[in-house]
Amino acid sequence: MIHGTEKGQANPTVALLIVGLVITGVWIWKRLTPDIQDVIVEQAVPLVALTVAALFVVWRIVGWIRRRRAVRKERATLLAQFQRETSPGKRFDLACELIELNEYRLKGLEAVAKDFLEIFGRTLKSAVGDKQHRTRGMAASYLSVVRDPSVVPTLMTVLDDDHWWVRSQAALGLGRMRASEAKAKLEQMATEDWDQTVRSRCREALERME
Repeated sequence: MIHGTEKGQANPTVALLIVGLVITGVWIWKRLTPDIQDVIVEQAVPLVALTVAALFVVWRIVGWIRRRRAVRKERATLLAQFQRETSPGKRFDLACELIELNEYRLKGLEAVAKDFLEIFGRTLKSAVGDKQHRTRGMAASYLSVVRDPSVVPTLMTVLDDDHWWVRSQAALGLGRMRASEAKAKLEQMATEDWDQTVRSRCREALERME
């Protein structure tokens, strides 16, 4: 383990090394003939730049592959936990975590789509009252990820929720599903709802339907 004093000594050493390399490079450059300098500028520099660019692209691709593998591994772990879990509350939390990890896409979660329908649908009915508005809003938003047409009437009903945040999440969910049957309701709310956020989310939903 490197202590703070050792780190402090390492930083000046690296800086001195870089300065030394720069000075050495300048010294060598000045002693090259003009012809060799021209060759380096015209051929070597572009080649180095191309190599660096290629290495950068490879580094980004490798990083992307590693992240995808990490996500798949974590998703598999969460799926196993979800399928073993029996507590409704914990299953709801795990379902939310899975959807967020999967970036609101169903691909890779098809095996538990029916479970999501049941969990989020039940939550919308049971999480009543102002204090549970966040739970209802999450259920409305995540229910749309399943992309099952049967949830559209449920989400349209949620558009009448007393809490603005729940209505906004239902609007986003309907937009995510491109539920054209909700278009008239969303158009009305986009101009008449008392909350600015809800009006904005309704407009976003309508834009997705175009």
